[in-house]
Amino acid sequence: MADVQVQDPRPLVGEPLAIDLLNTEWVASGGPVDLLATDGGVRAWLAENGMSAAPAPGTAQALITARQAIRDVLAARGDDATSRDRLNRVLGHGCLRLTIGPRMNPEQALEADDPAWLPAVMAAANLLELLESAPDRIRRCQHPACVLWFFDTTRNGTRRWCSMAVCGNRAKATRHYDRVKNSR
Repeated sequence: MADVQVQDPRPLVGEPLAIDLLNTEWVASGGPVDLLATDGGVRAWLAENGMSAAPAPGTAQALITARQAIRDVLAARGDDATSRDRLNRVLGHGCLRLTIGPRMNPEQALEADDPAWLPAVMAAANLLELLESAPDRIRRCQHPACVLWFFDTTRNGTRRWCSMAVCGNRAKATRHYDRVKNSR
């Protein structure tokens, strides 16, 4: 039987790798959904991010571990040694190989001690890049019922919602309802 490619069903895709990994958990129809809970979901996430859609054994668990470590670091904003240690353990599976190419160009390759950990290490390393370049642009959606994260690329850095069409409109509708209700 041919391997069926699972489409990525997430409500928000296209974020930087670390944020995209966080967004493999979301809420739909009032309940939590975890894309990484199935092999097809793991393959869909890998494919969406340009990685081999044939994961090594243990890739799903490595990604889940990295996702939780990234979430913990961002939620604590670095104030929690335990969350930093958890992320450092994920990063400890990787190393940066530096070489010089044929035209004297420097080359870098991120490698992992186990192929199952490479996607997780890549996501954790991406978080370091985001924290170095613009830590204040990594945000969680401000809608109380949303668990998604985003990297704010707006010019003025005032984005509040993962999606204006979904969470932004929900917030507007709630404010309108409250105004109408309170004016009676």
